[in-house]
Amino acid sequence: MKTRILLADDHNLLREGLAGIISSQADMQVVGQAEDGLEAVVKARSLRPDLILMDIQMPGCDGLEATRLIKHELPDTIVVILTVRDDEDKLFEAIRSGAQGYLLKNIASAEMLEMLRGALRGEAAISPGLAGKMLAEFRRLSQLANGQVAEETSDLTSREMQVLSLVAQGRSDKEIGERLSISLYTVKSHLRSILSKLQVSNRRQAAREAKRSGLV
Repeated sequence: MKTRILLADDHNLLREGLAGIISSQADMQVVGQAEDGLEAVVKARSLRPDLILMDIQMPGCDGLEATRLIKHELPDTIVVILTVRDDEDKLFEAIRSGAQGYLLKNIASAEMLEMLRGALRGEAAISPGLAGKMLAEFRRLSQLANGQVAEETSDLTSREMQVLSLVAQGRSDKEIGERLSISLYTVKSHLRSILSKLQVSNRRQAAREAKRSGLV
């Protein structure tokens, strides 16, 4: 029996190309196509596909919200995200939403098909470059569970905690300086110290660390 696949992407040309690639496989068939997340949810309900290849960026209901809705109603349906965005935040959100995989659109067709077959076998379909980020996140969570992250962040001063809290709120360096009545140079100095103590490379990672660790 052929694997029944639903395609969800707002770009007609890409969707038609994917349909051609998948339909040429002896063990797969495209049973439907959707132009946005809401249509994907509706068609998933009626078609009951085995697997949905889902874009993230779509008008209205995006791919992540559609994935959450579909997995809630159809937990056995496999969802694999296909996107242009090499974004680790989106990757983790997709996995939390119930996606079985996260593939970048620059993937070769043969590799994509192999990943889809792996997802059907219960394997994680993750582009190689993103798999490393997943492992790094699992290590971080393991450290958090063992109390190691708390030890690293315990060295933050009260002022650094204030700066980090504002960073986590999305404030700019200028806004942080005005809020705390300190110079832009001092803000940048605190940020360098925070990044070093948290062992992260940029403010986005620091903000995510703060939120996930319950520091702010």
